Amino acid sequence: MKRIVSTLALGAALGFGTTAALAQAPSTLRNIQNKGFVQCGVTQGLAGFSMPDSAGNWTGLDVDLCRAIAAAIFNDPTKVRFSPLSAKDRFTALQSGEVDLLSRNTTWTLQRDTSLGLNFAGINYYDGQGFMVRKSLNVKSARELSGASVCVQTGTTTELNVADFFRANNLKYEPVVFASADETIKAYDSGRCDVFTTDASGLYAERVKLAKPDDHVVLPEIISKEPLGPVVRHGDDQWLDVVKWVHFAMVTAEELNITKANLDQMLQSTNPEIRRVLGVEGNGGEALGLTKDWVVRIVRHVGNYAEIFDRNVGPSTRLGISRGLNALWTKGGLQYAPPIR
Repeated sequence: MKRIVSTLALGAALGFGTTAALAQAPSTLRNIQNKGFVQCGVTQGLAGFSMPDSAGNWTGLDVDLCRAIAAAIFNDPTKVRFSPLSAKDRFTALQSGEVDLLSRNTTWTLQRDTSLGLNFAGINYYDGQGFMVRKSLNVKSARELSGASVCVQTGTTTELNVADFFRANNLKYEPVVFASADETIKAYDSGRCDVFTTDASGLYAERVKLAKPDDHVVLPEIISKEPLGPVVRHGDDQWLDVVKWVHFAMVTAEELNITKANLDQMLQSTNPEIRRVLGVEGNGGEALGLTKDWVVRIVRHVGNYAEIFDRNVGPSTRLGISRGLNALWTKGGLQYAPPIR
């Protein structure tokens, strides 16, 4: 009996300790609500994903995710401040609390997920690493690049993948390494190296910056998996939930054909799933610490996933990227959202 009482007392103490620890856990969402904006870590400038114009206004696929989060929290997509971060500095900035999240074409890997004190909150762009060369080299395949000099950004999975590719194919190469993406593409454009390598999306984004974009070709090989997505710190599950479900909400809105243009009409729908997603029924937003109309706010101010993709990187943009792997799962792609219910 004494042993049972002691065990119960210990369990109660542990339960109290757990409850107290949870109560004292930092709340990123609460801090954001108090300060009035989301601090979002982005690239130092990558067309289609996160790029400032001459007036300092940021646009891009990753930027729109940050704006969607701000819309869900504040009903105002402008309540975001952007911190341009190099590949080398991005994780330190998140770990230290300088930013609330990274939305910065960052690849989800085992090492990053387990040893940096970070959580990946989903995949908003499925990508893979490729190569770009000058057409004048008359190279048709990456397997013809033995002996080439390759411009690559340090502190990235790109640097590791290119080493693996040349080693696996018994090819020699000379890495020419730079600290920032801007330095890397400028070095390639000036002729410092034969090849430029990065994620395929980045190849198309950086090619538009070249002096003569049409003189360069992207080779057919994709040598890696690069699942890109937002990243948050360990230790705050509520904030992790908010970030990942904002992305899922945009994908779900596309699945249900809820757009900026037809949103008010959809609010009158009798379809139970649409009513649940838009907060007419149920309390999904409240479970996240948001309002019932959180998805309405996202779609009204930013759009669904198809809208942000087409606006920033799609076929009608300078990048001209097809949906490919980023199509909905119902259309042969990988974008898939768990049910909002």
